[in-house]
Amino acid sequence: MVAERAVAEVFAEWASGLEAEAIPAAARVVAAHALLDVAGLCIAARETDYIRAALAAWDGEGACTALGHGRGLDPAGAALINGTAAHGEDFDDSFEGTPVHASAVILPAVLAAAERYGRSGADALRGYVVGSELMCRLALVAPTAIHRAGFHPTAVIGALGAAAGVGAALRLTSPQLTSALGIAGSMASGIIEYLAEGTWTKRLHPGWAAQAGLRAALLGRAGFLGPRTVLEGEHGFFHAFGVPEIAPDFRFVTDGLGADWQMPKIAFKPYACGTMLHPFIDCAIRLAREGVAAAEVAEVICRVGEGTVHRLWEPLAEKRKPTTPYSAKFSGPFAIALGLIEGAAGLEQFTAAKVRDPGLLALAAKVRYEIDPDNEYPRNYTGDVRVVLQDGSLRAARQPHLRGGVREPLGRAEITAKFQANAAYGGWPESRIRDLEAWCERLFEQDDLGELTALRGRRPVPRL
Repeated sequence: MVAERAVAEVFAEWASGLEAEAIPAAARVVAAHALLDVAGLCIAARETDYIRAALAAWDGEGACTALGHGRGLDPAGAALINGTAAHGEDFDDSFEGTPVHASAVILPAVLAAAERYGRSGADALRGYVVGSELMCRLALVAPTAIHRAGFHPTAVIGALGAAAGVGAALRLTSPQLTSALGIAGSMASGIIEYLAEGTWTKRLHPGWAAQAGLRAALLGRAGFLGPRTVLEGEHGFFHAFGVPEIAPDFRFVTDGLGADWQMPKIAFKPYACGTMLHPFIDCAIRLAREGVAAAEVAEVICRVGEGTVHRLWEPLAEKRKPTTPYSAKFSGPFAIALGLIEGAAGLEQFTAAKVRDPGLLALAAKVRYEIDPDNEYPRNYTGDVRVVLQDGSLRAARQPHLRGGVREPLGRAEITAKFQANAAYGGWPESRIRDLEAWCERLFEQDDLGELTALRGRRPVPRL
């Protein structure tokens, strides 16, 4: 006997019928921001050691573009390299309310599929909003359950999101897309042990999810069958990747499709580090501007949500003295030190030289945390920083929400400035940056993605 419609079937039926004209203005704004943001991040990371390694390890050739590189790759390779580069410096967007990085997964997968199969900009737009919508909705089904089980939500949810996005871009039928989601459930992967030493696997997760979802969509399109009950089944996705004490609520996947959109709540980052640190950096920068000097600090107390401790605050010895620049991006003490001393937390602040800087490390050693039982995480990201000075006086700052999120979004001018700075950081001359910016501005109205070939990178331009 065939069961009632499964959760994946409900979503697939909506996604396969979505047309570009039904996408609301708020979703289009996020899509336009995301495309420009991801493009700049790909250029910024193009000459990093981890992207060099990923390219060297991928032997597939083809006609698809890894932004900033001259070598043509097969679709899976382009998705993997662009996804890894987009997330590599942890400067990419994050869904507000629960931390998943949608654009670094969905855009690389959709762009690779659209370029390979001659789809239009409108197809790419539809694919991006569908894939991002599914990732955001899945992140709400069982908040914190995936992290508590030891998996990276972006990695495992991303495989399903990429399958949905590519499926929508390639106009899979509802049954084909349902199978693609079922297949993607068996391709999902990504543990959070990168937290131990700041190694590179987190960087790889969005790229791996992008290529996995792409492959799942192509299998579904070809008629390969995946389980309809991939999400809610007895041995389904949240049974595999979540802790049992947090029960999933699948209404977050099915209710309000097309009316109550979630992906417009994607937040764009002003700082090149873990999203949950941003409000604390805002507080530290504010205190520095108000006259708090590092030499006068006796102690810094940060009041935090319990769910952030294992990622940003423990083990405290590692967080106070990060092993690598990447580890520093997930260190509360180091982020506070940067805010108070440098007044910034961009790509230039997370370097090998900075993580060895005696002044930064001395201040980071004075930072501790207290769990605030009233903290709103993960519903809201806040910052609460209290500085005890050498004379015993107290200075405090609080950031009530995530800057760059729905309560205080970054404008187009800020997104553009970030793109330009990141592309310049990656060694591109101004003329090539302008060309890429112009392509991003008009992509969703183009008949195809043919111009991407002309945007492929050349030999790196030395930084001045």
